[in-house]
Parts: sequence; C-alpha cells; structure tokens
Amino acid sequence: MKATVLKDEELDVGVKVRHLRIRKGLTLKQLAEMVDCSNSLLSKIENHRTNPSLGMVKKIATALGVNIGDLYTPDDDLLRIVSRADSRPLIRMGQTDQEKGFVLERLIPFSDQHLLQGSIHHVPPGFETDGPSHTEGEKFGYVLLGEIELRVGDQIFVVRAGDSFCFHSKWQHSYRNRSDSIARVLWLNTPPNF
Repeated sequence: MKATVLKDEELDVGVKVRHLRIRKGLTLKQLAEMVDCSNSLLSKIENHRTNPSLGMVKKIATALGVNIGDLYTPDDDLLRIVSRADSRPLIRMGQTDQEKGFVLERLIPFSDQHLLQGSIHHVPPGFETDGPSHTEGEKFGYVLLGEIELRVGDQIFVVRAGDSFCFHSKWQHSYRNRSDSIARVLWLNTPPNF
C-alpha cells in the first residue's frame, strides 16, 4: 500500500476557539484558567502557532460548552457530499511536525445531522491517546497501514494492517502505536463525538 502524502488543508482550530471564547464573553486569561493552561499556550493555540493535544482540545471544548467536532467543522462542511482525497480537512494534534504529530483526516463532516462519523487516524510512532475514554454508541476500526496496540476494558490487542475491530464505545478504550513506523487506521463511530 502506498503511503498517503498529507496535504496542507488543515483546519485552524485556533480561529474557532477565539471566536467561541469571544462569543462567550471570556478573556484569554479566564479561558486559560478554566482549562488549566497558561495564557501563553492558549494564545499560541488561537494564533495557530501550536497544535493542542487531544486532552487540551477536550478541556477547551468542555469549557466553551461545545463538542470537540464543533471546533473542527468548516462552515461549508455540511454541504459536502463527496470528500475528495486531496481536499479533506486535516486535524493536527500535538506536535506541528507532520511526521511526529497525530493527524485525523475527516472523511465525514461533523454534524448533528449525521449518525455516523468517519476518519483516518495517522498515528506516528510512539503516539498514545491521552488515556482511556468512553462515550455512547459503537466504534469500528480497520488498520490500513502498520499496527496499533488497542486496549478495550482490561483486554489488550495488537491490531495489524488488514485487521479490524468493533466494540461498544461505553467500554473504556485507548490505543497506541508501539512500532517504529506510522500507522493509519480507518475509524467509524456512532454517534459523532469528535
């Protein structure tokens, strides 16, 4: 399988954070205190000088009273029926270096109108989710490239290219790339939560 080259069609979560913060009447300092980070870090996020970790995005979304997906949805996304490979929204988490940071490639626009959410997770070597999470619904994954270590409840699975998995989202789950090369995983879940 040929490796996909990521395009620079990234969504700027900082613009959405700033817009929502201002609409809520919060100062930079107030929001920083609510999410337990420095004013400087929040300013860098808002000005697209750093990409927040998934854990920080969750804190920001909660403080602003929105779903994580709301921070990453372009205004015209709901009108999209076909999502072209060279123009899908990319969401970067953590490191700004494309080879080191986690990238989520959105396949289905985030919307309350969709019952399903789909994305490709580009998982760099050593990346690990911020800890177990659980939501409502179901999750399905198919490893396109590489391998990940998936933890569901007390069970640990090594899932390789060509393998798939499915579980109830209410079960605590996390994953990590324990290999030396990037992994790509097709994720589907319902209902949309990111």
